[in-house]
Parts: sequence; C-alpha cells; structure tokens
Amino acid sequence: MTDQLSAAEKAKFICAKRAVDFVQSGMRVGLGTGSTAAWLVRLLGEEVRNNGLDIVAVATSDRTAKLADECGIIVRSLDDVKWLDLTIDGADEFDPKLNLIKGGGGALLQEKIVATASDQVVVIADASKDVACLGAFPLPVEIICFGWETTKGLIEEALESLDVRGRSVTLRMDNDNAFVTDEGHFIVDLHLGRIGNARELSFVMNQIPGVVETGLFLDIADAVVIGHQDGRVEVRDINTGEIEHEHIDVVTKDNMFMDLG
Repeated sequence: MTDQLSAAEKAKFICAKRAVDFVQSGMRVGLGTGSTAAWLVRLLGEEVRNNGLDIVAVATSDRTAKLADECGIIVRSLDDVKWLDLTIDGADEFDPKLNLIKGGGGALLQEKIVATASDQVVVIADASKDVACLGAFPLPVEIICFGWETTKGLIEEALESLDVRGRSVTLRMDNDNAFVTDEGHFIVDLHLGRIGNARELSFVMNQIPGVVETGLFLDIADAVVIGHQDGRVEVRDINTGEIEHEHIDVVTKDNMFMDLG
C-alpha cells in the first residue's frame, strides 16, 4: 500500500473501509475481485491480525485468494463452506435498482456463483460507477474456447434485435494472447453504449450455445456502499429504501490510511 494514493483510489479505500462494518466474527464471507475489493481484503486482514476478527472467506478468483491468504484470512472453497452469510464485491457499473455490470477483472463467473450463494450481497464502488442506465462499460460475456468465433458471431447476430445502442463485440486480450479466465474460458466484451432491457439481453445471451455466463448481475445486490473522493460515503439499501450518509476523514501513517471519523 502507498501513502500517495490518487483521489480515485482514496474513494475506493473509503467505501471499502465502510464496508468492513458489515462483517462480524463468525461470518462466512465472499470476497470479490478487483481494485476496490483488494482494499477490502487488506482492511479485513488488518482486523483479523489486530482485532481478532474471526471469519472464513471464499474468494472469487485465484488472485483474491492469494491476497487474502497473504493478509492472514482463512480461505476455503465454496464446496467446503456451502453457503455464505455475506459477499462484498465491486462493480463496473450499477444502476438505481442495483443491477450491475461486473467482469472487468475477468472473474464474473465465480463472482456470480459466490454472490448467489450468499444471504446478503454488498457492492462497494466509487461514485463514477453510479449510472442511470447500464451499458457505457463494455459488458463481459464468458464463453468456452471451442468454436469461440462462432459463438461471437451468434452474439453479434442476436444483438441486432435487442435494445442497445452499439453492437461491437471484441475478444478480450492479454497482451498478444486471448485472456483466459480462472475456469479456462475466453471473454468477449460487448460495447453496447446503452442497455435498454437488461433482462431481455441476459436471457438472450444465456440461450446462445458456447456462452457460459454474462456480466449482468440482476436482482442480486442488497446494498451498495459508494465512496466519493472528498471522503463522503453513501450506503443505499435496495430492500428497505434507506440511504445513509457519512464522512470519513483519512490520513496516511506508516503507508496505511487510518480512519479519523
């Protein structure tokens, strides 16, 4: 960690810091993937080491599992744990109904499995992810490697009849090679601009042979913690309709932020 974080990274840290309050000893916790979720893992690790927080975690990617282990958090497989009390994960976009686009980090399949095996799902995100309509962020779709070009063509054909602004589909790359997920699949990114009907799009995509899962997370999230660059934090609960506002002041010490609020 560094004491020279950008304003955007501070916003991610702040929402992760607030999300720690959702975690209690004895919980089985799903840990998301991505830069904001990485802050959460580090902060939970501090609670484990310094304050005796007793949790068992299920990671949504190999890199999250590695980070959690390095931070002193007990990591188990979902098959061992069976069910989770809480999952906290980031999002690439979320709308007013807490529908999400996820998968920018390439872990959408495991993220969706873990989220749907949880009693509660809390999203952590900086304010830039808050949108009126999903679609500006490219929608990831995980596909099997066999016949991927055929699957890509079928996706492009299906988009012709759907309510979206753009229809470009690109294979995600990792330098000169196709990006491969932890499950050994490819990802294609759908550059849609605007998604008029997310439910219809999700349904149609999941009917295409070769498609494993989409990055549309619909009716899964229960709450969102939104971090702002000026230290403001907003917590929205989609089930109760409650909205909380807080302010967290932070300073740097020993390369780590400390909560002053």
